[in-house]
Amino acid sequence: MSETVRNSVFAVPKAWPFEEAAKVAHRLAASGKAQALFETGYGPSGLPHIGTFGEVARTTWVRNAFTVLTGLPSRLLAFSDDMDGLRKVPDNVPNKDMLAQHLGRPLTRIPDPFGTHDSFGAHNNARLRAFLDRFGFEYEFASSTDYYASGRFDAALVRILECYDQVMQVILPTLGPDRRATYSPILPLHPKTGIVMQVPMEGRDAVAGTVVWRDPDSGERFETSVKGGACKLQWKADWAMRWYALGVDYEMSGKDLIDSVKLSSRICRVLGAPPPETLTYELFLDEHAQKISKSKGNGLSVDDWLRYAPPESLAQFMYNQPQRAKRLYFDAIPRAVDEYIANAEKARAQSILAERQTNPTWHIHGGALPNHAGSPLSFAMLLNLASVVNADTPDILWGFIRRYMPNASAETEPLLARLVDHAIAYYQDFVRPAKRFRDPDEVERTALADLADTLAALPSDSSAEAIQTAVYEVGKRHPFAELRAWFACLYQVLLGQQEGPRFGGFVALYGIPETIALIHSALSRQANAA
Repeated sequence: MSETVRNSVFAVPKAWPFEEAAKVAHRLAASGKAQALFETGYGPSGLPHIGTFGEVARTTWVRNAFTVLTGLPSRLLAFSDDMDGLRKVPDNVPNKDMLAQHLGRPLTRIPDPFGTHDSFGAHNNARLRAFLDRFGFEYEFASSTDYYASGRFDAALVRILECYDQVMQVILPTLGPDRRATYSPILPLHPKTGIVMQVPMEGRDAVAGTVVWRDPDSGERFETSVKGGACKLQWKADWAMRWYALGVDYEMSGKDLIDSVKLSSRICRVLGAPPPETLTYELFLDEHAQKISKSKGNGLSVDDWLRYAPPESLAQFMYNQPQRAKRLYFDAIPRAVDEYIANAEKARAQSILAERQTNPTWHIHGGALPNHAGSPLSFAMLLNLASVVNADTPDILWGFIRRYMPNASAETEPLLARLVDHAIAYYQDFVRPAKRFRDPDEVERTALADLADTLAALPSDSSAEAIQTAVYEVGKRHPFAELRAWFACLYQVLLGQQEGPRFGGFVALYGIPETIALIHSALSRQANAA
């Protein structure tokens, strides 16, 4: 173990993954462990979604920061709770009637409604692994069914029996009277029906490792071993048992699990081990400010996001303020793209490592600089250009881009090329249907005419900054309450939207003559309407 870890002295960059990693580093320094175990959990009753990406990406960033701080090895365990009984049929799967016949059985003992795998659990596990592999995450996959059946949890399950009364004392006060009367943290699998039974225990034997219970319908009495996959645990006790059995050092979870984290942490201590370090992140909200759900399939999917923006922008969205609730909908995409571009450009200018380590791009790219040259144009600029020219194909945008940057091509500007394709898709699906032009009032009409004359007087090769200055000066010459109102006029009257990029940059890209024609078209539109 390094001297830094042994002495618990860490120079921690001011970035949340490093702050979280420092907690793990201090934990290992106190315990003497030489390797850290990070865990992320997955309930495979629904398909992987964008929240899954967020949890694994964030945990990976903390893990990478831990490596930088300590130099110690670590593992990331992606644990699937696939032995859980199916509580309800998800909304976004086929063959729902078939699934309804298997309610209560473990997910790995239910036929696959998609017809591609041995079980519903196996199908969703495969989807999870393909999902994580798609983004190049480094992880070890773990199946609850495999861990229970192989005996990996046998000793911990016997420990649950040994501490049964104490575990019950932790859990029972959190339950209502009816549930308290029938509750048991141990769930035997019915030897005849295969259903995960939620019944009280009539007897238990820690030495033999068995429990006694009764079928509530038939009254038949069974004695079942807690070992070898014949039983599983209620999930809060299961979470604690897993921390205890595997020695988990770090796991993050959503705000909706705050009480569960507290409860499982108490149970873990009862079993005789400290609970892991944790981070509670805020939940994502859909367009209606409702929590996104795997089973409902609401909100934005990863495939949705990647149709309209590169994966780096999704990582940027996930990196930002994980403990703050964010609306996860299509209108979040352009801002995330441009924030990533700005951070990537900043990272290339940061020669001091400690500065780069505070940049989200450093974490997104695993401690390396981006393998592209950035983009000379923002996504917002491309969207506005697409809007003005009603672009249907990338070639239309490239025509304007090459006039602005003669040597630009997909080969010399690979990120820009990707953004052009995304901008066309985003414009067609979201910008074009939402375009709403308004007519200028008298003050705005006079200012727009002035702007057309001012632009006409500029050299054709004027820079974006020179054009921006001229636009400012025009606004100052007219009685706007504030310059913001002048730019709102430009966006709403000329572009048909509420906001846009720096107007000087847009004019430089679109062209001065074309912008003058755009102004005249807007003024004549009002005149013709009158």
